Order: sequence, then structure tokens, then C-alpha cells
Amino acid sequence: MNIKEIQKKLQSFAEVRDWDQFHTPKNLVMALAGEAGELVEIFQWLTEEQSAALKEDGEDKQAVEEEVADILLYLLRLCDRLEIDVQA
Repeated sequence: MNIKEIQKKLQSFAEVRDWDQFHTPKNLVMALAGEAGELVEIFQWLTEEQSAALKEDGEDKQAVEEEVADILLYLLRLCDRLEIDVQA
């Protein structure tokens, strides 16, 4: 995975849709927090054993994967907007 390439694709995706006006650092952090909350919700009432078993549960694992992806994309977009080199 090349982080810079992903950031360029995210930037292009946002530019085509005129989303840069909404992708302020504050808004991106708020969206990131919301997505992190959605990830927390999946694990909220699970036991340690149940949470570890998610790696084998297709539907719940997919939900975790989707939230992790959302979190990663918002974090990369935030780093791009603030000119943070996440690889450094």
C-alpha cells in the first residue's frame, strides 16, 4: 500500500465532488471520531473471547473491516490537509 498514492486518489475524489470545502481539519476529525465510535459500537458488549472470535465471523468481521477502512481514509485525508507526512 502506497500512502501517497492513496492520498492523491482521495484528494482527486474529493475535488471532483467539490468536497474540499467540507474537508477542513475540524470536520475530518469529527468524521474520524464518528467512524471510531462505529468501530467501538461493534465491540462494546463483547467478551474478550467474542472480540477475538470476530476474525472468524464473516459478517461481523466485514463490519470491522469497513469501519477500519473508513477510519484509515479519514485519517489519511486529515494528514494530507494538514501536510503531515504519516510515513515520517
